Amino acid sequence: MPYTQGLFPIVRKANLAKNIYDLTILCPEIAREAAPGQFAHVKAAGFQLRRPISICGIDGEAGTIRLVFEIRGDGTAELAKLNEGGMIDILAPLGHGFTLLEPGKKAVVIGGGIGVPPLLQTAKHYGTDATAIIGFRSASAVILKEDFERAGVRTVLCTDDGTAGRKGFVTTALEELLQSETPDIICACGPMPMLKAVAAMAEAKGILCEVSLEERMGCGVGACLVCACKTKKHGSEGYSHVCKDGPVFNSREVVF
Repeated sequence: MPYTQGLFPIVRKANLAKNIYDLTILCPEIAREAAPGQFAHVKAAGFQLRRPISICGIDGEAGTIRLVFEIRGDGTAELAKLNEGGMIDILAPLGHGFTLLEPGKKAVVIGGGIGVPPLLQTAKHYGTDATAIIGFRSASAVILKEDFERAGVRTVLCTDDGTAGRKGFVTTALEELLQSETPDIICACGPMPMLKAVAAMAEAKGILCEVSLEERMGCGVGACLVCACKTKKHGSEGYSHVCKDGPVFNSREVVF
């Protein structure tokens, strides 16, 4: 899939929660090509290496994409200083996204924390045939719940401390759902222990499951080999690259 590099205007900025920012960027060339689950490689002023940020939203008609990210270091702190009306340097769309099944198929998207944004566009594809199970530390960390609901997605909110939604882990909510329903696909993004548990539940039920992985990256296009992850294909283990072969993988291919 072709990708574009350039400077693009920021048309909207929001602060969704502590240290979590939401940028809408006007970039028609990227919006035309982007797919749910792909990412953008974003340059922060003063830093040589770009920062990979999942694409949260795609509006082909408006020509915009949406990036939601958390400050995790000096680079993302610099990106958080960007404001509406400014320009942002993006290389996108990159990577392999989630499989989008035909209309009428049932999907569950499940994510934790900053793993939630990459799932929004996928959930929108399925609309009322989707269930989103999203988890956060507490009520103050909850993001995007209303976005899922506006798309007609049945949304189950979990918090570690019970201050919003139901108390407990997203994996417990998924386990309960699978006792009464069998979706056609499960799409997951979040901490590795969560992904491992989700993959095990999906495999036990014979459900197609895809997971979005996170690794440190250099180039973002598969040339530098920094973001290698262990996978198994055709019965043998090897290494794949999150930036090019992923970030989305069939869960049965991932060596957790």
